[in-house]
Amino acid sequence: MVLTARVIRVGHSPDPDDAFMFYALLKGKVSLDGMRFEEVVEPIEDLNRRALRGELEVTALSAHAYAKCAHRYWILSAGASVGRGYGPVLVARTPQNIEALSGQPVAVPGELTTAALLARLILPGARYVSCPFDKVSDAVLSGQVRAGVLIHEGQLTYASQGLTKLLDFGQWWAEQTEGLPLPLGLDVVRSDLGEETALAINRALKDSIGYALAHAGEALEYARGFGRGISPEVNSRFVSMYVNEDTRALPLDGLTALTALYRRAAAAGLLSHAPDVRVIGLSVVPS
Repeated sequence: MVLTARVIRVGHSPDPDDAFMFYALLKGKVSLDGMRFEEVVEPIEDLNRRALRGELEVTALSAHAYAKCAHRYWILSAGASVGRGYGPVLVARTPQNIEALSGQPVAVPGELTTAALLARLILPGARYVSCPFDKVSDAVLSGQVRAGVLIHEGQLTYASQGLTKLLDFGQWWAEQTEGLPLPLGLDVVRSDLGEETALAINRALKDSIGYALAHAGEALEYARGFGRGISPEVNSRFVSMYVNEDTRALPLDGLTALTALYRRAAAAGLLSHAPDVRVIGLSVVPS
């Protein structure tokens, strides 16, 4: 009797760090008995909205979006993206004081992104315009908006486009929280799969990240295909920012930072409440 493997759809965004961490899992370098992983590549805001509906069994999503679907998903301890003193970048065509952006149009890469949540925490008086993450720079350069928030490799390439950095959200967060890292992206598993399956998927993703870190040459070459023409040097630098030991296993200060983000957002009226945070594969819960 031949048993059919269960199909687990895995969503990730079209950027190098996600591609790097999922490379081994989705290309058969690591496997999980009884399961077949099917790749779904979509912009992070699309994945965020699919997560609200609980469509994919496993998906990358923004930390912001998780607050709105915590009843459907558990966080995997493997796969989180945190910035230690760096994160999304607020840019404009010319240097200016960020307070001058009050009342002005500012582009964000999707309403459910963590970048958008942080922007509203930092600059509550701006008029936010949502657009695809890879169109934010164009919106700023064309004058459609006064400033914009860049994610993915745009955090590193803005200067080559003639843009000026006004603020790094990761630096701002570290200053506000006595050095906590900035939680940006998470990988989650749908809770109806059950804890045993969730733990197995978490181990497989951890193994996938470990494989990529140990075989960086081949994994980086694969990941660069998702980088929209970036150089190998920029690709390597960007991936190392968001796939590292913090990604292999979410550290305690990363979990503390995640709960702090939710509490601050709820206190500011940006979330209805700070959600309960359950992390698969991590036994310590911050106070």
